[in-house]
Amino acid sequence: MKRFHVHVSVESLDESIRFYSTLFAEQPTVRQSDYAKWMLEDPRINFAISTHRQPVGVNHLGLQIDSDDELRGMHVQLQAADSQLVQENEQPCCYAKSDKYWVTDPTGIAWETFHTLGSIPVYGEDTPVFNHGASVVPVPNDASTKSTCCVPAEKAAPKAERADCCGGPAPSSVDACCVADAAAKNEGEVGCGCGAAA
Repeated sequence: MKRFHVHVSVESLDESIRFYSTLFAEQPTVRQSDYAKWMLEDPRINFAISTHRQPVGVNHLGLQIDSDDELRGMHVQLQAADSQLVQENEQPCCYAKSDKYWVTDPTGIAWETFHTLGSIPVYGEDTPVFNHGASVVPVPNDASTKSTCCVPAEKAAPKAERADCCGGPAPSSVDACCVADAAAKNEGEVGCGCGAAA
């Protein structure tokens, strides 16, 4: 059986533990000075947070597998999804030792498929698994580095928090993502480069 896995990098472990413990209505299954993990049954998820990985945000997604046979059975499927699959055996990470495969989806998100072999007393170390094994930290690709300023302002943030990339949303009648882009395009210039209206 598989369990969905999410690992989030956080700035403040204590604040994040408070938040997620309230959200999940239970305390972490594992809590260390730099890491916490919830093994939830409804939904069936392994949700982990740590202060080791940067940038802050979703670090990687994955599937936790219950047996070695099931993990090995996933190899062909994962290899078909990403021919640059990274394999790790008995890898110490996140206070556990695991056999795992890493693949990277088309948007640059790393996916870990793993079978936990046992607990260890230390966090372990990160290995190059992002960008098909080329980096120890998430590497944004072209699609994920585009600005979000083109999201309609009412959906992007409350009015008091708006600080769009180039001066706020463009008038709805203009094919531009923000005021500065619209003004440049009205003058026949290229614009600020933050994109077109969504």
